[in-house]
Amino acid sequence: MSEIETYVAARLFIDDWRWAGVPFYLRAGKRMPKRATEIAIKFKQVPHALFKESNADPEANLLALRIQPDEGILLRFAAKVPGLGVDVRSVNMDFTYGSAFSVDSPDAYETLILDALLGDAALFTRSDEVEKAWGIVTPVIDAWAGEPPPEFPNYAAGSWGPDAADGLLLGDGRRWRRI
Repeated sequence: MSEIETYVAARLFIDDWRWAGVPFYLRAGKRMPKRATEIAIKFKQVPHALFKESNADPEANLLALRIQPDEGILLRFAAKVPGLGVDVRSVNMDFTYGSAFSVDSPDAYETLILDALLGDAALFTRSDEVEKAWGIVTPVIDAWAGEPPPEFPNYAAGSWGPDAADGLLLGDGRRWRRI
């Protein structure tokens, strides 16, 4: 077990009219069961059943953007099962670069180094983005330096993080997406 900050689970909000009240959940850590970067957008359930005769309510629609290592996009949505009934079930449309093209993608560092040599800054973080990120993290680091959290929520290597991370979402009636 480590006393070094190697994991974060956070609920963030964007302070503008478009995203008011929409929570953004972030989880990152070392030695988790799987190395993956993904952005998952889970849509709200509809407030009423569209097909009242259906056997079960389908899961909420989901758009997952897989950044690495298996780059691609997954869209999960409800579809009517073919036939005379009105049964609805969740289905997936899944695109992965690895299976769609016969050419292997270059390693991320290969692309980054080539872009640096060519002077293409499109894949590099802009200075204002870096400043905003530090603006979010610095108050937390400063608060912990002044007064460490009363209970350090450690986690075992190979797990998805401490129980407190699950509790963060459970309190909002949500759960982490397992990838």
